Parts: sequence; structure tokens; C-alpha cells
Amino acid sequence: MAYNYDKLYRETPDALGAPSPEITAFFTGLKAQGLHVLDAGCGQGRDALFIARLGHRVTGVDLSPHGIRDMLDAAAKEDLDITGAAADLTDWAPKEDYDILLFDRTLHMLAAPDRRAVLTRCLPHLRPGGWVLISDEKPNLEDFRRIFAADPKGWRTEQDSRGLLLMKRA
Repeated sequence: MAYNYDKLYRETPDALGAPSPEITAFFTGLKAQGLHVLDAGCGQGRDALFIARLGHRVTGVDLSPHGIRDMLDAAAKEDLDITGAAADLTDWAPKEDYDILLFDRTLHMLAAPDRRAVLTRCLPHLRPGGWVLISDEKPNLEDFRRIFAADPKGWRTEQDSRGLLLMKRA
């Protein structure tokens, strides 16, 4: 990764600001609570903290140890159900299953083969009826669509516009 997010997080509290309107709309619109969410590339927990405040359990993974530390410190202050791991997503593999996989402006930071591998590695860890939310650069979405189309488990596209791909497992 060319940009040093660990340095940014070390020097700047809440460096990336609030969750995007698309992410907040999705999670506030959910009827269920207590879902297990993977926030891949969580940074300082911009999305993870918001999601946990809604009553969900979140696992955040990020390359930046400072980002993970900031997220876990904030979660502890509010007694939120968040765990975190400082890990390189290109090497990391889920050890449990999730109801939602969230990739919010993360995958585009990886080389094309790596971003495809990360998504492909995570999909088997999504529970039936679960969601995948990808916010990314529009040109990358075609690769992701191909991955979903090739997956024999079956997917329904809920939204595919302006760099946002929301997929629901059949």
C-alpha cells in the first residue's frame, strides 16, 4: 500500500471522518440486530463503531496497528462488541462466519489479483442469507461481479451503482 495509513492514524484522531451515507443507510435499514459483521480494512473503526452502536458484533481487520488500537480503545469506552486484528488482508483469512462482509473503500488499495483473492477467500465465511457490501472504484466492480457470478452458492444483486455493490446470498 503506497499511503501510510498507520502514520495518519497515529497522528490524526478520527482521520477518515464519519461513515458514508450509503453504509449508514444500509445498516440503519436492517431489521435484525446482533448480526456478526466483518469490517475488512476498518482503519480506526469509522464503520465498525457505528455498526456496533446499532447492536451488532463487529470484527475489524486492518493493516494499521494504530488504527486497530484506536478502534478498540473507542469500543472499550462505550462497551461495544468489537474485536480487532492488525493484519494484512492479503495474508489474513477469516476463522469464523459472518452475517455481513463489509469492504468500504478498501479493496481498491490492493493489486487486482490480491483484491480478487481477498474477496474470494472471505465469501465462504458468509452465512446463508448474508450480505456483502463493497464500496470501491467503479472500474473494479466488474471483477467483483464476475466472482459472484462464478460462485455456485447463488447471489442476488440488491444495488449496483456509483461504486457501490450490495450482494445478498441466496
